[in-house]
Amino acid sequence: MRSIRAAAVGAVTMSLALAASACGGGSSTGGGDNASPKTLTYWASNQGASIEIDKKVLQPELDKFQKQTGIKVKLEVVPWTDLLNRILTATTSGQGPDVLNIGNSWSASLQATGALLPWDAKNFAKIGGKDRFVESALGSTGAPGKDPAAVPLYSMAYGLYYNKRIFADAGIAKPPATWTELVADGKKIQAKGKQVLGAEGSNVSENIHHVFVFAKQHGAGFYTADGKPDFTNAGAVTAVKQYVDLMAKDKVIPAGDAEYAQNQSVSDFAKGRTAMLLWQSASANLASQGMSADAYGVAPVPVQSGAPGSGTQVNSMVAGINLAVFRNTHNLDGATKFVKFMTSDDEQKILNKAYSCIPSVKSAQSDPAFGTPANTVLKNTLATSSAALPQVADESQFETTVGTAVKELFADAAAGRAVTTDSVKAKLLKAQQQMPAK
Repeated sequence: MRSIRAAAVGAVTMSLALAASACGGGSSTGGGDNASPKTLTYWASNQGASIEIDKKVLQPELDKFQKQTGIKVKLEVVPWTDLLNRILTATTSGQGPDVLNIGNSWSASLQATGALLPWDAKNFAKIGGKDRFVESALGSTGAPGKDPAAVPLYSMAYGLYYNKRIFADAGIAKPPATWTELVADGKKIQAKGKQVLGAEGSNVSENIHHVFVFAKQHGAGFYTADGKPDFTNAGAVTAVKQYVDLMAKDKVIPAGDAEYAQNQSVSDFAKGRTAMLLWQSASANLASQGMSADAYGVAPVPVQSGAPGSGTQVNSMVAGINLAVFRNTHNLDGATKFVKFMTSDDEQKILNKAYSCIPSVKSAQSDPAFGTPANTVLKNTLATSSAALPQVADESQFETTVGTAVKELFADAAAGRAVTTDSVKAKLLKAQQQMPAK
């Protein structure tokens, strides 16, 4: 999820997360497969540089769907700061959309509410079958062993975006492949008067994505094999400290980025203020801010040593957006048709091109637009060196508590307060104590 997904996550409570009722919007009486209302409500997540850009991308496609089916789609693009709370409120109030976007890392949490339509074999058959979708994307659609709670729509991976001119001016011939190389390159870049690496220190979801990857690179995670929170194990502590140390110790992340939470780091990179950016499928966002594709390169996110791959060489979480249906929608037939439309080969190509994402449908990936150097890096990352965030019912609380701990540690670093192994462990212990009891 490329935007600010988690300012709202802090309001998640276990009572909401375990709510068992839901009601889709719809606009006519009746329900189930026999209903034939002529409208659907759709909550789309903010994928572009602005909500207006999203409307310009989506509305022509919704008009196309109406022409094909006679069903009008009422669109609302919901900011990431509001989306999760809006969804959770809908599960309890009965006032929600028919179809909605969810960040794929929320899939298991929202599945636990019972609010979303399960995508069993019968439902998948209505949209062309489960085997059409990329395996890594399906891995972030709900808890293991259960029917998916959503269908993959946009797939993304993190890449290292680097400014070619700044690198050339600093005498750097190629992007860093390891964190040690990144820090060393940073010194050369700083000597030329430029800032090194952008970050969103106050964005709790971005924080989670990065420390999750660092933990994988240290052979660790934040949950035990049986799904219990384990935030203070040595590998997790080391991972969080290493990420925050990019500001606190290595000085490659500017101190001011501790306050960033609204994609300011992307704007800084687009305007040539920073040399590097760790981001999910950023090309469309950068283009909308006037940065030419020739001005930057995309490389795999660094690893501890060697090259990206499986195991400890993981360098991205499986990022993406899923499409879900409220199970109590009064227009299940129309909602299913809409999901089929949005995941058709043609729409997958159109929408993923617009957002510089990777299609979640295998056959759509053959389009030449997804064979650019940047997209090739991201496709290879998804296929060979990415891992899904924990698919557990309390994942959204995990994002909140640990992401906030990292935010507070960045604030310490920016203020010149020491970030030590003990202080990191204390923050993570506090985060773990805030998790629901198992």
